[in-house]
Amino acid sequence: MTTTIHGGVPLPAQDGELLVGGIPVSRLADRVGSTPFFAYDRARLTARVEALRTAFPDDLELSYAVKANPMPALVQHLSRIVDSLDVASGAEMRLAMDTPMSGEAVSFAGPGKSVNELSQAVAAGVLVELESQLEAERITAVGEQQGIRPVVAIRVNPDFEVKGSGMRMGGGPQQFGVDVEDVPALVKELESRDLDLRGFHVFSGSQNLHAGILADAQVRTVDLVLRMAEHMTRQPTYLNLGGGFGIPYYDKDQPLDMSVISENLHRLMAERVRPAFPDARVMLELGRYIVGEAGVYVTRVVDRKVSRGRTFLVVDGGMHHQMAASGNFGQVIRRNYPIAVGNRIGQEPTETVQVVGCLCTPLDLLGDKANLPPSEVGDLVVLFQAGAYGLTASPTAFLSHPAPLEVLI
Repeated sequence: MTTTIHGGVPLPAQDGELLVGGIPVSRLADRVGSTPFFAYDRARLTARVEALRTAFPDDLELSYAVKANPMPALVQHLSRIVDSLDVASGAEMRLAMDTPMSGEAVSFAGPGKSVNELSQAVAAGVLVELESQLEAERITAVGEQQGIRPVVAIRVNPDFEVKGSGMRMGGGPQQFGVDVEDVPALVKELESRDLDLRGFHVFSGSQNLHAGILADAQVRTVDLVLRMAEHMTRQPTYLNLGGGFGIPYYDKDQPLDMSVISENLHRLMAERVRPAFPDARVMLELGRYIVGEAGVYVTRVVDRKVSRGRTFLVVDGGMHHQMAASGNFGQVIRRNYPIAVGNRIGQEPTETVQVVGCLCTPLDLLGDKANLPPSEVGDLVVLFQAGAYGLTASPTAFLSHPAPLEVLI
């Protein structure tokens, strides 16, 4: 086996074939039965969780954000090696409840929860992170109707923003959470109701590769939680400090320096959090960072054409499966995800081509001016960093092509 670096991604290969989970990609395609497909590497998922366990203080829990990738087999696998699952819909909650996790180890965040979803959560014993005054009223009514005391926390919209995040989800006006200035009054109100108020959740942003910025955000988050806890009549027993850890997608991206994060978290837990909250469950919630680099998207070349001097490789997949890789999922400037021809690893990239999907729109672009080996119909094009926000974050029904398969290997 050999390993080469392509687009910043290490490519294990054997006889010119990319190995995915130790399996040559052509053989994997035969095993799956059709292209395109997503493949997730079980060993890489486990290794990432183990690396986080090593970096984190022993008393800091790890929660997996199911929205990053809700593939059932993947969630089942992670449920056995993380401490809790965070869901953002009733369907994700049902998926979480099919795992060995108990309801007490599941949290439910996100704006606009329906009464039916709140009813499901209360019946399952799931902790609901309240995002508005109306949600508080609704869950109180649900608890009274079921005769069950709902378990809740307050998601706080902080009074600071985290620079460098791919998506900012805190600071300024937000649909997420309760503005920090309104939290004291809501705490008082919730404590007057028949609700089990456990604590707070603060999530400021996602996809951040700047360790120093993330460390500063963690300090400010702990400061905020300490301030909010003063308004509770008993100590919080649940503190979700968010996440936001990014992964590299583009050539100039540098991986997150986990040593900076680790040192900061050890200091915060020992010097600030545990003296104030000795018995609280304290956690970081991560999605993309756990699963993103463990997945690939494999699609087959079905046509090769030249149009006015430019070569196009047309594949049987596209943006309806990989919206983010096409540049249509929030990117201001479109850049290629790492891309390779999986059955030509090690060959010289002597062609500059457009890798396009099979949809009838110019937006369906997976590789813009991509430097690849000379490729033919039948070759397998592989997109990397495809483990998070891939299939379920894409317009799968667009033009009514078949949905791709997903495998955990």
